[in-house]
Amino acid sequence: EPTRTNVLAHAFFSELREKHDVDDAVFLVDGATPLKDACNRHGLDFRYEKHGNRNSVERVFREVKRRTNAFSNCFSHAEAETADEWLKSFAFAWNQLI
Repeated sequence: EPTRTNVLAHAFFSELREKHDVDDAVFLVDGATPLKDACNRHGLDFRYEKHGNRNSVERVFREVKRRTNAFSNCFSHAEAETADEWLKSFAFAWNQLI
């Protein structure tokens, strides 16, 4: 997020804990105090990491966001069913390659 606040961090971890079992996870956080505070508040384990693995994870998310944006641009005027059918076809073709 471009903005980091205690409220956003708390909401993020609340929703994450509702949807996923993250009690045994170790979160890699940067120097953002709201992330550390939210992890402590939710009883989650975290490790401060300025470089290394955290940067690798951020690169993956940056690429997912880029691809999502590109997909959105390609199908911005398409019907939802058209985009859904395209995704199903793409997933089928991709799985055949693996």
